Amino acid sequence: MTGYKAYQGYQVIGSSQLGLIVLSYEALYKSLARVRHAIDAGDLAAEADHTGRAMEAIIELATSLDMRKGGKIAASLAALYAYMFKQLSENMCTCSTGAVDEVMQLAQVLREGWQQLERQQKIMRPKPVSAAA
Repeated sequence: MTGYKAYQGYQVIGSSQLGLIVLSYEALYKSLARVRHAIDAGDLAAEADHTGRAMEAIIELATSLDMRKGGKIAASLAALYAYMFKQLSENMCTCSTGAVDEVMQLAQVLREGWQQLERQQKIMRPKPVSAAA
């Protein structure tokens, strides 16, 4: 295992549930950026590979939804994830960037929202009481 792969593994192990969602969005956004680059380079194999990785990230996000606790928000996210997945699958290897750009914009807005929520959660966490106090 490379040092970077080990770092990624530790990052996942040490993450909260909210942190894992943010990491999934990071993976999605990076994959979409790679899809965009592959399209620009005319590399269909790389486009297909990175689109598959982006779709895997969307599946991860969709399966992490708690429909019972999440209510309307979870249902709305599920519909949005289904739309994003459909856009990517229908436009894979078409050498068109329209769908990828749209999904990237959606992913960016969602990622920023979850990152803000994560920052707020860290601020609101109670500080551990030290034994010396």
